[in-house]
Amino acid sequence: MSGLTLRSFADKVCEVMPVIGREFFRTRPSEVHKAKLTMPQFIVLDLLARRNASNMTDIAHYMSVSTAAVTGMVDRLVRERYVVRKDNTKDRRITTISLTDKGARIAKVMADQKKKIIMKIFSMISQKEREEYLQILFHIQEHLKQEQI
Repeated sequence: MSGLTLRSFADKVCEVMPVIGREFFRTRPSEVHKAKLTMPQFIVLDLLARRNASNMTDIAHYMSVSTAAVTGMVDRLVRERYVVRKDNTKDRRITTISLTDKGARIAKVMADQKKKIIMKIFSMISQKEREEYLQILFHIQEHLKQEQI
């Protein structure tokens, strides 16, 4: 595939990504499947699992959506008892969102499953290829962080 233009590269990536994405959804544990969570809600739970808690503005910024959009997502997560809201006693405009035990359990199941699938997929290539892939991902991450500054 040498000599691939950026446009051709993008076409190839667009062909491959859905196949990989389908693998993540195809092998969901029944507990995750029964939760009937949307992808944005999964992202919120994953973020909260990694940060322990976050406020609405930070979640919106992380997801590049409005706080109103996050409010809708969080409302459903609160109704389903995956997260709780806690008002800031010093500033009523700030609401902290954190996982409940139920939310922490589903976030852990999701994280474990994600790792399992990644291991399955990347077991198909050599350690050297995995290291090169990871190096490329970190390089892209650095560029993306610079763009956000």
